[in-house]
Amino acid sequence: MITFSQVAAFFNLNVITIGNQPITVGNVLIIPAFIVFGLWFTKFMVKFITKRLASRNTDPNVIHLLQRLFYVLAIVILVITTLDMINVPITAFAFLSGAIAIGFGFGAQNIINNFISGWILIWEKPIRIRDFLEVDGAKGTVEEINTRSTKIRRIDGVHMLIPNSKLLENTVINWTLVDQLVRTSVRIGVAYGSSARQVADLILQAAKEQPEVLKDSPPIVSFEDFGDNALIFEVNFWINSNVEGGLRIVRSNIRFRIDELFSENNIVIAFPQRDVHIDGSLTINRQR
Repeated sequence: MITFSQVAAFFNLNVITIGNQPITVGNVLIIPAFIVFGLWFTKFMVKFITKRLASRNTDPNVIHLLQRLFYVLAIVILVITTLDMINVPITAFAFLSGAIAIGFGFGAQNIINNFISGWILIWEKPIRIRDFLEVDGAKGTVEEINTRSTKIRRIDGVHMLIPNSKLLENTVINWTLVDQLVRTSVRIGVAYGSSARQVADLILQAAKEQPEVLKDSPPIVSFEDFGDNALIFEVNFWINSNVEGGLRIVRSNIRFRIDELFSENNIVIAFPQRDVHIDGSLTINRQR
């Protein structure tokens, strides 16, 4: 029969020695259990804190930042506590960690660059969750800012993973950095002979009738140019929208309304046309 002293002797059996500190079988068995419990407790606390902050309508960017800080702090505490449990001083890993850091620094410069850039984005908030961005011609909404990359959902539903360093080093258009006010325009040409004043009034009416167009910054119609085939007009207006689809819908509604008003007032929308001059005679032969 196995006695308690035999079990204690087994758990106190020396497995390895690090820095003149013996690591026993008991340390080897208890460390994985402690690490698993520590990770579970960390995830539990993060979810608990996230729910409490979300219930108070806290900014998602603040919640995201606190999650990252809590994870880093928990991992540091977990590592230090684990080393202390097995009586291994941190100085025992000083030389090894230095060598690993040098090798890691040379071999993973891009990863480190993106990691640091991710913390800069989370801390300074030049780009936030739910912002509408334009990067290299692609437009989309920020869904998540991670330590290595940022996830953006394009207007066509495709997800993009953009390295964080690219968002800091390159030109990025943030449509909603300060607010969700967006300025856009609709351009149209009418046939020569149309009343310019009447055309401008009808275009202005079409823009003002749209509920999305801001009333405190009223639309402005300008007579742009005498084109080759048309009189060119443009209406500029502001709307409150955080997605590209909002702009397209408002512009489309204004064009529909302009077409209706022009039809009611017998104003012709110009179309491309050319005058052809023929030198000499032209003979038309009819075939029967």
